[in-house]
Amino acid sequence: MIETRRSHERGHANHRWLDTHYTFSFADYYDPRFMGFRSLRVINDDRVAPGKGFPTHSHRDMELVTYVLEGALQHRDSLGNGSVIRPGDVQRMSAGTGVSHSEFNPSRGEALHLLQIWILPERNGLTPGYEQKTFTDAQKRGTLRLVASPEGRDGSVTIHQDAEIYASVLGAGDRVKHTLRPGRHAWVQVASGKIQLNGAALEEGDGAAISSESLLELAGTDESEVLLFDLA
Repeated sequence: MIETRRSHERGHANHRWLDTHYTFSFADYYDPRFMGFRSLRVINDDRVAPGKGFPTHSHRDMELVTYVLEGALQHRDSLGNGSVIRPGDVQRMSAGTGVSHSEFNPSRGEALHLLQIWILPERNGLTPGYEQKTFTDAQKRGTLRLVASPEGRDGSVTIHQDAEIYASVLGAGDRVKHTLRPGRHAWVQVASGKIQLNGAALEEGDGAAISSESLLELAGTDESEVLLFDLA
């Protein structure tokens, strides 16, 4: 069974400096039908104006994954980390018992486009942690590149949950397949472009919840970037 979540159906807020779409309930957007999917709690599609960003704020008991699509994100946190996250980078921050951080668009003229992803941890009270790795377009093109997993397999970042995140860059005519083990579920999020998922058309911003399916086929119908979450 595949249930599609269309881009235009998502929650939306425009704060001038931040234009964001919510796949699931978040902040002032609340829809009891969309509170998350399995351990996947948040996918926020954020566009941040030059020189603007999120001042220091705190999180706890959540796995936060940042995936930058355009521009750059400057990160600082209470763990002592300071970095700039660019397209191809995947950042994982385990909030655990508590962490504070700030995130800004350091550019004077270039907009920032990113996906902010939250995943519920396997348990509360984890020790906070941070990790950042780069996965180039060449590594993701025409394949499903594992970018996050519980054990940090194949050079992916480590998340504290029985969940895997794959990223793919597809050109028109490219096809990739993913097998779901019995009892597993998936979420597909189109970051850019257009694809077909098991023959159904999806466009930028669309998502799909998948259960009781054994094989997923993603086909590029345009230059596209897509994330696939394999979930318990």
